[in-house]
This record gives sequence, structure tokens and C-alpha cells, in this order.
Amino acid sequence: MNQISQSRSSEIRKNLTHPVIDTDGHMVEVFSVMFDYLKQVGGPDMTEQAWASFRRQNSIGWYEMSPKQRRHHNQLRPAFWAAPAENTLDRATAMLPKLMHERLPEMGIDYSVVYPTIGFLLPDIPDTDIRAAVCRAHNMMMADMFRGLEDRLTPAAVIPCHTPEEAIAELDFAIADLGLKVPMFANLVKRPVEAVTDHDAELGRYAFWVDTLALDSIYDYDPVWQRCMDLKVPVTAHAISQGIGLRRSISNYMYNQTGHFAEAGQAFAKALFFGGVTRRFPDLNFAFLEGGVGWGASLVCDLKERWGKRNAGMVQQFNPENIDSELMLALFDQYGGEVLKGKLQPDGLSRAPVESQGVDDFAAAEINSFDDFLDRLIPNFFYGCEADDRMNAIAFDTRILPGGRKLRAMFSSDFGHWDVTEMKDLLAEAYKLVEMEVLSEEDFSAFVFGNPVRLLAGMNPEFFVGTAIESDVAEMLA
Repeated sequence: MNQISQSRSSEIRKNLTHPVIDTDGHMVEVFSVMFDYLKQVGGPDMTEQAWASFRRQNSIGWYEMSPKQRRHHNQLRPAFWAAPAENTLDRATAMLPKLMHERLPEMGIDYSVVYPTIGFLLPDIPDTDIRAAVCRAHNMMMADMFRGLEDRLTPAAVIPCHTPEEAIAELDFAIADLGLKVPMFANLVKRPVEAVTDHDAELGRYAFWVDTLALDSIYDYDPVWQRCMDLKVPVTAHAISQGIGLRRSISNYMYNQTGHFAEAGQAFAKALFFGGVTRRFPDLNFAFLEGGVGWGASLVCDLKERWGKRNAGMVQQFNPENIDSELMLALFDQYGGEVLKGKLQPDGLSRAPVESQGVDDFAAAEINSFDDFLDRLIPNFFYGCEADDRMNAIAFDTRILPGGRKLRAMFSSDFGHWDVTEMKDLLAEAYKLVEMEVLSEEDFSAFVFGNPVRLLAGMNPEFFVGTAIESDVAEMLA
């Protein structure tokens, strides 16, 4: 039966002069189907091992623990009730690509990039063989399920990143062999602290550091970024930071969840900037999904102030060697009073040695001007924003943003998850910022169409060939 109904979103879409691209819809996978594919990749025994690993990654053991045990193990509260339920049609839509395809017009959407749910956790599996097998099986499953729906839907490929070699291997398989068009990178990799695991390997579960792939990594990921250039795909990051650092409540999922995508995105963006990746790959696009753009605006503003005060030249004003010792001693004598007068010794003024790598934290970015600074931060970065996020407007507020440059915020619905209570309301919810007069029609067009096109077709001009919006994209690119 036909599930399409009229909606406020579909009415808004009729009045727009451009298509609407959703850069982050979500599939809710069926475990048994994924395991069928896993048997093809790793054999029948692999499913049991994969299920055990998945349970550990998703902290399912939390439900089997008493409150005392949760405290003892510091076991974080995992996600629960994360997909529609009472709204059964929406739940089925997230599970059935053909129904998803049928209902896009009702949502006001012309084209959607669809990311996984179970697939989020697969790249974090510690065992190399299991991780590689489940990611490959997942990509095979998604390619098959969305085949024939390419005019309006494309699924994202899960790319594990524990090593550059495994990332390139799955990129080649998923993009070059399967024909998928968008990779999903697990850009935060937990690695054991060797000083701890040298004493007890099992402690690696607790004593770990987070590799952002672009700064202080134990591997060189430039070959991965180059492979993305070769394959003409953007780097879309959709990592999870729940369970890391302060996001480890044993009782409250919302405490762990709120802001975690933004934190993961900021960590990656800072690493790409400070690690010089955006300088070395100025034509490679990076997308940070589901965290909004508020953190991106804050990051650009924060880094502008820091670069202005701590660039290679300005940082010398904080060099202890530049302290006027005679003036300092005289001031202590004059103003020190009973407590401080005469107490400062000449050798008490810090003469900290300059470390071998120097003092310019911006060196890898090779910034020689304010425009260089903005070029390293703005053209490459795209921000996935949900429809109900009022901070979306800040991406287009040139009164606040440095250099008057707008950020590349993109409509990223997150349909299929609890964030969206009614899929049919998606575009209407996003359009409220226009109705509130905090976002212009022109900026809304960039939000739902222009910026998504720049992310995807900016890497591959033929990305939208054969889709329902091919002519609209061609007209824009022309």
C-alpha cells in the first residue's frame, strides 16, 4: 500500500526553487541479516565472536549488573530506546530502504545519504579480524539493500581506521568494488597506554588514549587522505565519544549522549588543522556529522584569538627570556609588602628551555596571514546539523564569524533515530528558522542544497549523475 501522505514538509518543498539534500539519514539494521552476510565473509563461527564483541562495545553487560557492580566497574549507561517505536511507520521506514525511498517526498527530501546504526560500533571492535569482517559484511549488506534506489538514496560505507592499511583496503572494496559513494570514517581510535599494558595487557580496556588520526598518531594517515582524493570521496566522520573522558555516567544515558558527536567532531577538526592535513590536502572535504555547527563557530572564533596571540611571532611575548629581571625585582621591592618584598630571587624567574620541536603550535598549518588561517579552517569543513537545532543559523551570521566567512552547515536529518519523532515534519522543522527570520531563503538554500552539493560533487562532479536531482545539481555547478 502507498504510505505517502501530504505534510507540511511536502508543501514547503513545493514552494522551494531547489531540491533538498539530506546528508545524514539513518538505517536501522537487522542483526540476523547482517550476520548472514558475515557468514559469507568470515564463516559461520565468526557470528558468535562478532556478537560477543558487539556486546562489549555497546556495554550491554550493564543490564546484567547490579548498581554496585556498575559502580565497581565504572560501567557507563549505554544507549537505549534509540529508534522510533510507537510511531511504527517511521520505525519500519528506517529498516526498509524501499519504504524510505517512497516516503522521502513526504519528508520534503529529494535525496539522502543514509548512515548506519549498528555500523557505528563495528569499527571500534578491538580484534582486527572480527573488525575487518563485520565492516565488510555490513558494506555488502547495505550495497544490496539499496540497489535500485540510487536515484534518491545512497548508503554510507563503514571504514575501520585502526591502521591506514585497513582503512585503504575497505575504501577500495566499498567504493571501487561495491560502488558505494560515501565513506563513514571512525575517526577516533582507542589505543592502549603502553606504559600500563606492559604490566597487564587486560588494563588496556581502561587505560587508553584516543588517536584522532591527524595529530600525534602512531601512523601516518596521509595515504588514506590521498586515497580519498583518488576515489573522489569526502571524509565523512561520524564517531562516538560516549564513554570517553567525562562522558561516562553509570546511570544517565542523556548525560553521556548530549554533545558527544560535537566533541568527536571538534577533536578531529582540531587535529586536521594543527596536524597540517587541510594544508597538505586543500581540495579534500571533511564532514562532521550530527554534532551541529555551534561547536564549529566556536572553534573558528577560539582559534582566531589563539593564533593572533600565539603564532610564531606573537608567542615570543611569553618567552621567559624576555622578562626584565631588574624591573621585576624593583617592582617586588616597591609593591611586595611584608609578604613578597625581597622574596623573589633572580633565578626564580622561569627560564624554561625551549623544546626541540619549537614553540609554534601552528607550524604544520603553515599560516602566514589571516586569510591563510581561514583557508585552513573553513573551505574544507562541513557540519551536519539536525532540523531542530537553532544554532544552525550561526553558520551564516557574518557579524560574528571571523573574516565574514560563512560556515558550511548542512541539513542532516538523523531520521531513523529518537531525535526525529515524526519523519514527515523534518523539512518543516528545519524551515522554522526562515519563518523566525533568523535565516534567509538564500542561506536556507545553501543549508539544504548548496553545501551538500559542495561536499559531495565538490569531490566528484558526477556524484549526482543518474539521480533525481541531476539537472538541478548540474545547473548549480555550471
